[in-house]
Formats: sequence, C-alpha cells, structure tokens
Amino acid sequence: MGAIERNGYRFEPEYSVIEQNGAIHVYDNKGKFIEEVKFSFSGNYPEIDQLEQIVAEYCEEKGI
Repeated sequence: MGAIERNGYRFEPEYSVIEQNGAIHVYDNKGKFIEEVKFSFSGNYPEIDQLEQIVAEYCEEKGI
C-alpha cells in the first residue's frame, strides 16, 4: 500500500498481519514527521477504505 496525500500532508500506512494492527505516519508538506495514528484490522491486510476513513477523520479532526 502506498502513501495517501491530502492537502499537502502525506499519510504512510504500515501494518502487521500477525499482530492485526498498524499505524499511519503523518508527514507535513516538508516531509517532517508529525505523529503516528494507530489502528487495528482483521483479515490479511487493512482495507483501503478503512485507511481512507482513518485519514479523512484525522483531517477533519485536525482541520486539514
């Protein structure tokens, strides 16, 4: 899965199938790390819709 770009921010997901959890690393438009947003999932990998929803909620919450 590749990075998701929104309003100059980059969201890079990573996950562990064994542990069934992951995180989305948030970077600003200069490539500076801002924070990590943790999540859990079921199945072989997180669904792209789930990742898109996490990013959308983050952007709404932070006013991005």
